[in-house]
Amino acid sequence: MPPRSKKRAPRRGVSSASTDRIPGTFKDFIGKYPALGAAHETVARAVDVAGPLDAKTCSLVKIGLSIGAGLESAVKSHVRRALKNGATPVEIEQAVLLAMNTCGFPRTVAAWSWAREQFRREG
Repeated sequence: MPPRSKKRAPRRGVSSASTDRIPGTFKDFIGKYPALGAAHETVARAVDVAGPLDAKTCSLVKIGLSIGAGLESAVKSHVRRALKNGATPVEIEQAVLLAMNTCGFPRTVAAWSWAREQFRREG
């Protein structure tokens, strides 16, 4: 296997100082079940380095997956991460629009509004 690209941003763990951006329900869950939170982070770190995709591309893919699953908070989280990983709002909007034929018009429009809301939050 070829060496990993250095383009990936390190993954922030749930115990980092940035937990203010993590939804309260998630914080409550991992507070009650810390072993499950740690296992979730271990899997997340492992899949981040399992292939050749850079952090920006992974973030865009995760936006699409979150749309398909109908997860508003995950869409917003991955939009924030995509911006942090160098994606432009236009690239993120295209990732959202790609969901239209697979996930449907209503879900795509909802995700588009969630992305725009996150753009406003990020300034």
